[in-house]
Amino acid sequence: MAIYFYSTAGDYGCFSNFSRHGFELEGKFWKTSEHYFQAQKFAGTPHEEEVRRAGKPMLAAQLGRDRRDRCQVI
Repeated sequence: MAIYFYSTAGDYGCFSNFSRHGFELEGKFWKTSEHYFQAQKFAGTPHEEEVRRAGKPMLAAQLGRDRRDRCQVI
């Protein structure tokens, strides 16, 4: 039996990247694992912080997919 957790609803919603279970890692608080996942595409750049501070996981996802002028690592 497959277990799906693409939505935050349902029995396994807590395992979704969008689930609002924040955590602290290396001195920074991440609202969701989606925030962290998307921000790591820009590690070491100012855009990493922009993604981390996004108000909602969907916004973090959108910012993470926007590659314009943000691929250069400092």
